Amino acid sequence: VNEGDAVVQGQTLATLNMTEINAQVQQAVIGVEKAERDYKRATNLFKDSVATLEQVQNAKTGLDIAQQQLTAAKFNQQYAVIKAPASGFVLKKLSTQGQITGPGTPVLLMNVTGNNWVLKTAVSDVQWSAIRIGDKAVISADAWNKKTIVGTVKSKSEGVDAATGTLTVNIMLPNPTLNIAAGLFGKATITTSQPQKGWQLPYDAILDGDAGSGFVFASNDQKTVQRVPVQIQQINNGNVLVTSGLEGFSYVVTAGNAYLKEGVTIKLIQ
Repeated sequence: VNEGDAVVQGQTLATLNMTEINAQVQQAVIGVEKAERDYKRATNLFKDSVATLEQVQNAKTGLDIAQQQLTAAKFNQQYAVIKAPASGFVLKKLSTQGQITGPGTPVLLMNVTGNNWVLKTAVSDVQWSAIRIGDKAVISADAWNKKTIVGTVKSKSEGVDAATGTLTVNIMLPNPTLNIAAGLFGKATITTSQPQKGWQLPYDAILDGDAGSGFVFASNDQKTVQRVPVQIQQINNGNVLVTSGLEGFSYVVTAGNAYLKEGVTIKLIQ
């Protein structure tokens, strides 16, 4: 096959050089035939009290070994041919004719045509822990001109990507109404069914931030402020998610807080 070719499920895409593999299968077939003859002859001689029981047992063991060798040879022969797992298109050829490849080496890259597409997106550990299987997601892409598709979280990775330090969430897009191609970049907004309690503040509202903690100036009467320690869960796109410390406060100073002190009087500017 060539890059861009359409293929159907079960179509042969690539094969190994079958000379050695077929010879191994044929040798195994001949070995089984000989072992069957040896076992039959030993059995008949044992009935005539010419062969011993040990000789019959050895012949039977030889037959069993030959049959297992044939099974292994046919297994290798079966997996010497690569067939299309589903209908789709060949996106890229990763190997050429006559090239030597090792076990597990990709040979072809193809996409599967159908109504179910998957968007893989990277998330932080905090986001990963909040996302649940079945959560809804709204997918957008530059190619769709501000149109969106609603998807569902299908699965989550069980390990961190060593290169990026993030985890992966797979979002299923069933029966999409917009054009999708393999490798298309998209953006997912996931609505979690697991509520996150906290306060989202601008990054500038945090003072003396250190790892997961910091301080903010908060107020209840909009007249005086207090310097309040808070716990920070995550920082994302210029915003900070505070999980504790602001209980009992109605207002937070988000600008000019670097010039404030504990208990000073403030004036609200509309």
